[in-house]
Amino acid sequence: MFALLPTTTLQMLRFPLARRRRGKMWLLLAAFAVGLGAHFSAAAAEDAENGALTEVPLAQLSDRALTPLGQAALGIRAADWRHAESANFIYHFFHGFIAAPVSVEAEFYYRVIARELEKDTTQWERKCHIYVFERAEDWAEFQKRGALDPWTGGIHAAGSLFIQRDPQVKWKGNTLGHEVTHLVVERFFGAGVPLWLNEGYAEYSATRCYAAFHRARGYAARPTSRAVPEGMYVPVGQLTALIMYPQDVAQVGVFYSESERLVRFLTAADKRGFGTLLEALSKGNRFDNALTKGFSSRFMNLDALEREFKAYAIHENGAPLQD
Repeated sequence: MFALLPTTTLQMLRFPLARRRRGKMWLLLAAFAVGLGAHFSAAAAEDAENGALTEVPLAQLSDRALTPLGQAALGIRAADWRHAESANFIYHFFHGFIAAPVSVEAEFYYRVIARELEKDTTQWERKCHIYVFERAEDWAEFQKRGALDPWTGGIHAAGSLFIQRDPQVKWKGNTLGHEVTHLVVERFFGAGVPLWLNEGYAEYSATRCYAAFHRARGYAARPTSRAVPEGMYVPVGQLTALIMYPQDVAQVGVFYSESERLVRFLTAADKRGFGTLLEALSKGNRFDNALTKGFSSRFMNLDALEREFKAYAIHENGAPLQD
């Protein structure tokens, strides 16, 4: 549901791609990357078809049903909001030059994530509302009105997205991709996805999409992942049982990092198995049963997963991510 403020859990690195590493995990990731690369290429090609946003009055939007949180957002500097829409989103913003690149990114992320999860977005007719804040003081007021946690840098709630886009910051981070991932997961898997999986997959997907989006525009970018400090590592059984975010801010960062690493580890181990696990967990299965359904040939039980995953989670480099 939330993205961290600031977006420090995962960052895009602007330097040449590192030399390939050896090892079993790398081979699995590389094989997965071949298939996913087609998704990124197709989405990039579709981007060329997207024109500039055309501003329209609020009353002329195709969907004017605003959530309570959306109404609270539009109540901040109410006279200054402008509106537009694209194929899958409706935008509320203050300046067109900020909203236009948001629209290109949002459509790119939506298509790539849905394709990766093998979901047909054409069957979903309702558009998602995206509220784009620019000023820090406006966002702070929105946090107050929405009773959001102070570390919240973006939020997906009831099918709407709320993000910040500071015009003075060139590299916007992966908050938009994170929240779009939440949108896709809720639309096609429902609201029953466990907290760790919801946030972990959003982090995992967002950092890869963000890097791919910029690489398609000429930047040598790669997705990265933050290691979990060994002394703060949470056993898998405890992590997957969490139903609330940690109270301590430092633990919140660890929660995001470890959840992302677990998603990345399982996806690299068996992409199809991960999909089975995701479906099972979204339908209310316990983690140990979902693990058996998706990874019975790889992990005999939770202890077997724990032994392999802990070493992976706390290793500074982990295994290199690919897209």
